[in-house]
Amino acid sequence: MQSLTDNEREFIRRMPKVELHVHLEGSVYPETLLQLAARHGRELPIGDASEAADWFVFRDFPHFIEIYLEICNCLRDEDDYAFVTVEMARRAAAENLRYMEITFAPTSMLNPRTPALPDVVMPGLRAGAAIAARDHGVEMQFIFDPVRGRTVEEVMASARWWTENGGDRLVGFGLGGLELGHPASRYAEAFELASAAGARISLHAGETDGPLSVRDALVTGAERIGHGVRAIEDAELVTQLAESKMLLEISPTSNIRLGVYPSYADHPFKRLAEAGVLVTVNSDDPPMFGTTLTREFEVLAEHFGYTLDELVQFTRNAVQGAFLPASSRETMEREIIAETAMLANEFGVALPSLSDHGAS
Repeated sequence: MQSLTDNEREFIRRMPKVELHVHLEGSVYPETLLQLAARHGRELPIGDASEAADWFVFRDFPHFIEIYLEICNCLRDEDDYAFVTVEMARRAAAENLRYMEITFAPTSMLNPRTPALPDVVMPGLRAGAAIAARDHGVEMQFIFDPVRGRTVEEVMASARWWTENGGDRLVGFGLGGLELGHPASRYAEAFELASAAGARISLHAGETDGPLSVRDALVTGAERIGHGVRAIEDAELVTQLAESKMLLEISPTSNIRLGVYPSYADHPFKRLAEAGVLVTVNSDDPPMFGTTLTREFEVLAEHFGYTLDELVQFTRNAVQGAFLPASSRETMEREIIAETAMLANEFGVALPSLSDHGAS
Protein backbone atom coordinates (compact mmCIF):
# COMPACT_ATOMS: atom_id res chain seq x y z
CA MET A 1 0.00 0.00 0.00
CA GLN A 2 1.29 3.44 -0.95
CA SER A 3 1.08 6.33 1.52
CA LEU A 4 -0.09 9.72 0.31
CA THR A 5 1.32 13.01 1.51
CA ASP A 6 -0.96 15.74 2.78
CA ASN A 7 -0.24 17.70 -0.40
CA GLU A 8 -1.22 14.76 -2.58
CA ARG A 9 -4.47 14.33 -0.68
CA GLU A 10 -5.24 18.01 -1.06
CA PHE A 11 -4.45 17.88 -4.76
CA ILE A 12 -6.86 14.94 -5.17
CA ARG A 13 -9.55 16.78 -3.22
CA ARG A 14 -9.24 19.91 -5.30
CA MET A 15 -8.73 18.39 -8.74
CA PRO A 16 -11.82 18.83 -10.97
CA LYS A 17 -13.84 15.64 -11.19
CA VAL A 18 -16.61 13.98 -13.17
CA GLU A 19 -18.81 11.15 -11.92
CA LEU A 20 -20.93 8.86 -14.10
CA HIS A 21 -22.19 6.26 -11.62
CA VAL A 22 -23.89 7.46 -8.46
CA HIS A 23 -27.39 6.69 -7.21
CA LEU A 24 -29.64 9.48 -6.01
CA GLU A 25 -31.40 7.44 -3.32
CA GLY A 26 -28.09 5.93 -2.21
CA SER A 27 -26.58 9.40 -1.78
CA VAL A 28 -28.98 10.53 0.97
CA TYR A 29 -26.99 11.05 4.17
CA PRO A 30 -28.30 10.17 7.65
CA GLU A 31 -29.00 13.75 8.68
CA THR A 32 -30.89 14.36 5.43
CA LEU A 33 -32.99 11.24 5.96
CA LEU A 34 -33.93 12.47 9.46
CA GLN A 35 -35.12 15.75 7.95
CA LEU A 36 -37.18 13.95 5.31
CA ALA A 37 -38.76 11.65 7.89
CA ALA A 38 -39.65 14.60 10.13
CA ARG A 39 -41.15 16.44 7.15
CA HIS A 40 -43.54 13.57 6.48
CA GLY A 41 -44.09 12.37 10.05
CA ARG A 42 -42.51 8.99 9.37
CA GLU A 43 -40.90 6.93 12.10
CA LEU A 44 -37.43 5.53 11.55
CA PRO A 45 -35.64 2.78 13.49
CA ILE A 46 -33.26 5.45 14.80
CA GLY A 47 -33.87 8.55 16.87
CA ASP A 48 -31.13 11.12 16.38
CA ALA A 49 -28.15 12.01 14.21
CA SER A 50 -25.72 9.88 16.20
CA GLU A 51 -27.94 6.80 15.98
CA ALA A 52 -28.54 7.49 12.30
CA ALA A 53 -24.82 7.65 11.57
CA ASP A 54 -24.28 4.33 13.36
CA TRP A 55 -27.22 2.77 11.50
CA PHE A 56 -25.75 3.80 8.15
CA VAL A 57 -22.52 1.86 8.79
CA PHE A 58 -22.68 -0.97 6.27
CA ARG A 59 -23.14 -4.45 7.77
CA ASP A 60 -24.43 -6.66 4.95
CA PHE A 61 -26.62 -6.57 1.86
CA PRO A 62 -29.97 -7.02 3.70
CA HIS A 63 -29.00 -4.08 5.95
CA PHE A 64 -28.13 -2.04 2.84
CA ILE A 65 -31.58 -2.80 1.38
CA GLU A 66 -33.27 -1.90 4.70
CA ILE A 67 -31.73 1.58 4.65
CA TYR A 68 -32.34 2.02 0.93
CA LEU A 69 -36.05 1.24 1.32
CA GLU A 70 -36.39 3.65 4.25
CA ILE A 71 -34.87 6.38 2.10
CA CYS A 72 -37.29 5.61 -0.73
CA ASN A 73 -40.21 5.66 1.72
CA CYS A 74 -39.21 9.18 2.81
CA LEU A 75 -38.84 10.59 -0.71
CA ARG A 76 -42.42 11.45 -1.53
CA ASP A 77 -42.83 14.73 -3.41
CA GLU A 78 -41.13 17.17 -5.77
CA ASP A 79 -39.70 19.24 -2.92
CA ASP A 80 -38.04 16.15 -1.44
CA TYR A 81 -36.30 15.36 -4.70
CA ALA A 82 -35.21 18.96 -5.24
CA PHE A 83 -33.90 19.01 -1.65
CA VAL A 84 -31.75 15.86 -1.94
CA THR A 85 -30.47 16.93 -5.36
CA VAL A 86 -29.24 20.24 -3.97
CA GLU A 87 -27.70 18.40 -1.01
CA MET A 88 -25.82 16.17 -3.46
CA ALA A 89 -24.56 19.25 -5.28
CA ARG A 90 -23.43 20.93 -2.07
CA ARG A 91 -21.33 17.92 -1.12
CA ALA A 92 -20.10 17.47 -4.69
CA ALA A 93 -18.91 21.07 -4.88
CA ALA A 94 -16.76 20.53 -1.78
CA GLU A 95 -14.93 17.83 -3.78
CA ASN A 96 -14.81 19.98 -6.93
CA LEU A 97 -17.11 17.77 -8.95
CA ARG A 98 -18.05 19.62 -12.09
CA TYR A 99 -20.39 17.18 -13.78
CA MET A 100 -22.48 14.24 -12.54
CA GLU A 101 -24.78 11.70 -14.15
CA ILE A 102 -27.13 10.54 -11.43
CA THR A 103 -29.21 7.38 -11.57
CA PHE A 104 -32.65 7.52 -9.96
CA ALA A 105 -35.31 4.84 -9.48
CA PRO A 106 -38.89 6.11 -9.16
CA THR A 107 -41.64 3.81 -8.00
CA SER A 108 -43.22 1.47 -10.51
CA MET A 109 -45.83 3.18 -12.66
CA LEU A 110 -47.99 0.03 -12.79
CA ASN A 111 -47.50 -1.03 -9.18
CA PRO A 112 -46.64 2.10 -7.17
CA ARG A 113 -45.34 1.52 -3.65
CA THR A 114 -44.92 5.22 -2.79
CA PRO A 115 -46.13 8.54 -4.31
CA ALA A 116 -42.75 8.95 -6.07
CA LEU A 117 -43.93 8.36 -9.62
CA PRO A 118 -41.78 9.69 -12.47
CA ASP A 119 -44.09 12.70 -12.94
CA VAL A 120 -43.37 13.62 -9.31
CA VAL A 121 -39.67 12.81 -9.27
CA MET A 122 -38.45 14.40 -12.49
CA PRO A 123 -39.70 17.96 -11.85
CA GLY A 124 -38.01 17.86 -8.46
CA LEU A 125 -34.73 16.65 -9.97
CA ARG A 126 -34.82 19.34 -12.64
CA ALA A 127 -35.55 22.06 -10.10
CA GLY A 128 -32.75 20.84 -7.83
CA ALA A 129 -30.29 20.57 -10.72
CA ALA A 130 -30.99 24.15 -11.78
CA ILE A 131 -30.12 25.32 -8.24
CA ALA A 132 -27.06 23.03 -8.23
CA ALA A 133 -25.70 24.65 -11.37
CA ARG A 134 -26.51 28.19 -10.26
CA ASP A 135 -25.37 28.03 -6.64
CA HIS A 136 -22.74 25.28 -6.62
CA GLY A 137 -21.33 25.11 -10.14
CA VAL A 138 -22.23 21.43 -10.46
CA GLU A 139 -23.90 20.32 -13.69
CA MET A 140 -26.21 17.32 -13.36
CA GLN A 141 -27.97 15.00 -15.75
CA PHE A 142 -30.12 12.01 -14.86
CA ILE A 143 -30.52 8.36 -15.81
CA PHE A 144 -33.88 6.68 -15.20
CA ASP A 145 -33.52 3.19 -13.66
CA PRO A 146 -36.70 1.10 -14.05
CA VAL A 147 -35.08 -1.57 -11.82
CA ARG A 148 -34.33 -5.21 -12.57
CA GLY A 149 -36.82 -7.60 -11.08
CA ARG A 150 -39.86 -5.63 -12.13
CA THR A 151 -42.02 -7.16 -14.83
CA VAL A 152 -41.41 -6.62 -18.52
CA GLU A 153 -44.65 -4.62 -18.61
CA GLU A 154 -43.50 -2.33 -15.78
CA VAL A 155 -40.18 -1.61 -17.46
CA MET A 156 -41.90 -1.02 -20.80
CA ALA A 157 -44.23 1.50 -19.13
CA SER A 158 -41.15 3.34 -17.85
CA ALA A 159 -39.65 3.33 -21.34
CA ARG A 160 -42.83 4.79 -22.80
CA TRP A 161 -42.77 7.50 -20.16
CA TRP A 162 -39.15 8.26 -21.08
CA THR A 163 -40.05 8.70 -24.74
CA GLU A 164 -42.54 11.41 -23.76
CA ASN A 165 -40.38 13.14 -21.15
CA GLY A 166 -36.73 12.77 -22.21
CA GLY A 167 -34.45 15.76 -22.53
CA ASP A 168 -34.03 18.74 -20.20
CA ARG A 169 -31.45 16.89 -18.03
CA LEU A 170 -33.11 13.48 -18.43
CA VAL A 171 -30.47 11.89 -20.63
CA GLY A 172 -30.40 8.15 -19.95
CA PHE A 173 -32.35 4.95 -19.41
CA GLY A 174 -30.46 2.43 -17.33
CA LEU A 175 -30.87 -0.74 -15.31
CA GLY A 176 -29.80 -1.47 -11.75
CA GLY A 177 -30.91 -4.04 -9.22
CA LEU A 178 -30.03 -7.71 -8.75
CA GLU A 179 -28.55 -9.26 -11.88
CA LEU A 180 -29.08 -12.94 -11.03
CA GLY A 181 -32.24 -14.17 -12.69
CA HIS A 182 -32.92 -10.81 -14.32
CA PRO A 183 -30.81 -10.45 -17.48
CA ALA A 184 -30.92 -7.09 -19.21
CA SER A 185 -32.08 -8.78 -22.41
CA ARG A 186 -35.35 -9.65 -20.68
CA TYR A 187 -36.19 -5.95 -21.15
CA ALA A 188 -34.63 -5.54 -24.60
CA GLU A 189 -37.79 -4.14 -26.21
CA ALA A 190 -38.01 -1.38 -23.58
CA PHE A 191 -34.40 -0.36 -24.17
CA GLU A 192 -34.91 -0.35 -27.94
CA LEU A 193 -37.91 1.93 -27.51
CA ALA A 194 -36.12 4.36 -25.19
CA SER A 195 -32.97 4.38 -27.30
CA ALA A 196 -34.95 5.17 -30.44
CA ALA A 197 -36.34 8.21 -28.60
CA GLY A 198 -32.84 9.45 -27.77
CA ALA A 199 -32.14 7.81 -24.41
CA ARG A 200 -28.51 6.91 -23.74
CA ILE A 201 -28.14 3.42 -22.32
CA SER A 202 -26.00 2.44 -19.32
CA LEU A 203 -26.65 -1.02 -17.85
CA HIS A 204 -25.39 -2.48 -14.56
CA ALA A 205 -23.71 -5.82 -15.26
CA GLY A 206 -20.78 -7.90 -14.10
CA GLU A 207 -21.19 -7.00 -10.44
CA THR A 208 -23.24 -9.69 -8.66
CA ASP A 209 -23.17 -11.88 -11.78
CA GLY A 210 -20.31 -12.82 -14.05
CA PRO A 211 -19.15 -12.26 -17.63
CA LEU A 212 -22.34 -13.61 -19.19
CA SER A 213 -24.21 -10.71 -17.61
CA VAL A 214 -21.82 -8.26 -19.28
CA ARG A 215 -22.23 -9.98 -22.63
CA ASP A 216 -25.99 -9.86 -22.19
CA ALA A 217 -25.85 -6.12 -21.47
CA LEU A 218 -23.79 -5.55 -24.61
CA VAL A 219 -26.28 -7.30 -26.88
CA THR A 220 -29.07 -5.34 -25.18
CA GLY A 221 -27.52 -2.09 -26.39
CA ALA A 222 -25.40 -0.85 -23.49
CA GLU A 223 -23.31 2.21 -24.35
CA ARG A 224 -21.60 1.98 -20.96
CA ILE A 225 -21.45 -0.76 -18.35
CA GLY A 226 -22.14 -0.01 -14.69
CA HIS A 227 -19.50 -1.94 -12.71
CA GLY A 228 -18.52 -4.62 -15.25
CA VAL A 229 -15.61 -5.76 -13.08
CA ARG A 230 -16.33 -9.47 -13.37
CA ALA A 231 -15.57 -9.26 -17.08
CA ILE A 232 -12.03 -9.97 -15.87
CA GLU A 233 -13.06 -13.63 -15.58
CA ASP A 234 -13.31 -13.88 -19.40
CA ALA A 235 -10.14 -12.88 -21.29
CA GLU A 236 -11.94 -12.79 -24.63
CA LEU A 237 -14.56 -10.44 -23.21
CA VAL A 238 -11.88 -8.15 -21.79
CA THR A 239 -10.31 -7.93 -25.24
CA GLN A 240 -13.72 -7.17 -26.75
CA LEU A 241 -14.34 -4.38 -24.22
CA ALA A 242 -10.94 -2.85 -24.90
CA GLU A 243 -11.21 -3.01 -28.68
CA SER A 244 -14.75 -1.58 -28.71
CA LYS A 245 -13.78 1.18 -26.25
CA MET A 246 -16.66 0.17 -23.99
CA LEU A 247 -16.41 2.25 -20.84
CA LEU A 248 -16.80 0.68 -17.40
CA GLU A 249 -18.16 2.70 -14.46
CA ILE A 250 -16.18 1.11 -11.63
CA SER A 251 -16.82 1.69 -7.91
CA PRO A 252 -14.04 -0.11 -6.00
CA THR A 253 -15.24 0.44 -2.43
CA SER A 254 -18.79 -0.55 -3.35
CA ASN A 255 -17.46 -3.79 -4.80
CA ILE A 256 -15.56 -4.52 -1.60
CA ARG A 257 -18.43 -3.65 0.74
CA LEU A 258 -20.90 -5.77 -1.22
CA GLY A 259 -18.52 -8.73 -1.23
CA VAL A 260 -17.83 -8.86 -4.95
CA TYR A 261 -14.14 -8.94 -3.96
CA PRO A 262 -12.68 -9.52 -0.50
CA SER A 263 -10.13 -6.68 -0.66
CA TYR A 264 -8.65 -3.95 -2.82
CA ALA A 265 -5.71 -6.30 -3.47
CA ASP A 266 -8.12 -8.69 -5.20
CA HIS A 267 -9.99 -6.01 -7.13
CA PRO A 268 -9.39 -6.09 -10.93
CA PHE A 269 -9.45 -2.32 -11.57
CA LYS A 270 -5.79 -2.19 -12.54
CA ARG A 271 -5.84 -5.41 -14.54
CA LEU A 272 -8.75 -4.11 -16.60
CA ALA A 273 -7.03 -0.77 -17.18
CA GLU A 274 -3.76 -2.44 -18.15
CA ALA A 275 -5.68 -4.59 -20.64
CA GLY A 276 -6.77 -1.40 -22.39
CA VAL A 277 -10.33 -1.20 -21.07
CA LEU A 278 -11.64 2.34 -20.57
CA VAL A 279 -12.25 2.61 -16.84
CA THR A 280 -13.64 5.35 -14.61
CA VAL A 281 -13.89 5.68 -10.84
CA ASN A 282 -17.19 6.30 -9.06
CA SER A 283 -18.72 6.27 -5.58
CA ASP A 284 -22.03 4.43 -6.28
CA ASP A 285 -23.83 4.94 -2.90
CA PRO A 286 -21.32 7.05 -0.94
CA PRO A 287 -22.85 7.40 2.57
CA MET A 288 -23.86 3.74 2.64
CA PHE A 289 -20.37 2.57 1.77
CA GLY A 290 -18.50 5.16 3.82
CA THR A 291 -16.82 6.74 0.84
CA THR A 292 -16.73 9.78 -1.44
CA LEU A 293 -15.45 10.25 -4.97
CA THR A 294 -12.34 11.89 -3.51
CA ARG A 295 -11.82 8.83 -1.32
CA GLU A 296 -12.15 6.55 -4.37
CA PHE A 297 -9.35 8.45 -6.10
CA GLU A 298 -7.25 8.07 -2.94
CA VAL A 299 -7.94 4.33 -3.04
CA LEU A 300 -6.58 4.16 -6.59
CA ALA A 301 -3.37 5.89 -5.48
CA GLU A 302 -2.96 4.03 -2.19
CA HIS A 303 -3.95 0.51 -3.15
CA PHE A 304 -3.22 0.36 -6.89
CA GLY A 305 -0.20 2.65 -6.99
CA TYR A 306 -1.55 5.15 -9.49
CA THR A 307 0.18 8.51 -9.88
CA LEU A 308 -1.63 11.83 -9.77
CA ASP A 309 -1.13 12.08 -13.53
CA GLU A 310 -2.91 8.75 -14.00
CA LEU A 311 -5.77 9.83 -11.75
CA VAL A 312 -6.31 12.84 -13.99
CA GLN A 313 -6.56 10.46 -16.95
CA PHE A 314 -9.42 8.58 -15.29
CA THR A 315 -11.31 11.86 -15.02
CA ARG A 316 -10.67 12.49 -18.70
CA ASN A 317 -12.03 9.00 -19.44
CA ALA A 318 -15.21 10.00 -17.62
CA VAL A 319 -15.50 13.17 -19.67
CA GLN A 320 -15.15 11.19 -22.89
CA GLY A 321 -17.80 8.72 -21.75
CA ALA A 322 -20.29 11.33 -20.56
CA PHE A 323 -23.70 11.36 -22.22
CA LEU A 324 -23.14 14.81 -23.69
CA PRO A 325 -22.78 16.17 -27.23
CA ALA A 326 -19.21 15.93 -28.55
CA SER A 327 -18.80 19.72 -28.44
CA SER A 328 -19.79 19.82 -24.76
CA ARG A 329 -17.37 17.02 -23.92
CA GLU A 330 -14.56 18.82 -25.72
CA THR A 331 -15.29 22.07 -23.89
CA MET A 332 -15.44 20.31 -20.53
CA GLU A 333 -12.16 18.49 -21.16
CA ARG A 334 -10.39 21.74 -22.13
CA GLU A 335 -11.66 23.42 -18.97
CA ILE A 336 -10.63 20.50 -16.76
CA ILE A 337 -7.19 20.30 -18.35
CA ALA A 338 -6.63 24.04 -17.89
CA GLU A 339 -7.74 24.01 -14.25
CA THR A 340 -5.77 20.86 -13.47
CA ALA A 341 -2.64 22.36 -14.99
CA MET A 342 -3.03 25.46 -12.81
CA LEU A 343 -3.48 23.24 -9.76
CA ALA A 344 -0.39 21.22 -10.71
CA ASN A 345 1.65 24.43 -10.93
CA GLU A 346 0.38 25.50 -7.51
CA PHE A 347 1.39 22.18 -5.96
CA GLY A 348 4.56 21.68 -8.00
CA VAL A 349 3.21 18.44 -9.49
CA ALA A 350 4.36 17.11 -12.85
CA LEU A 351 1.50 15.95 -15.09
CA PRO A 352 3.13 14.74 -18.33
CA SER A 353 -0.18 13.65 -19.88
CA LEU A 354 -1.36 17.25 -20.05
CA SER A 355 1.61 18.42 -22.13
CA ASP A 356 -0.02 17.03 -25.28
CA HIS A 357 -2.86 19.47 -24.78
CA GLY A 358 -0.82 22.62 -24.47
CA ALA A 359 -0.99 22.71 -20.68
CA SER A 360 2.11 23.57 -18.70
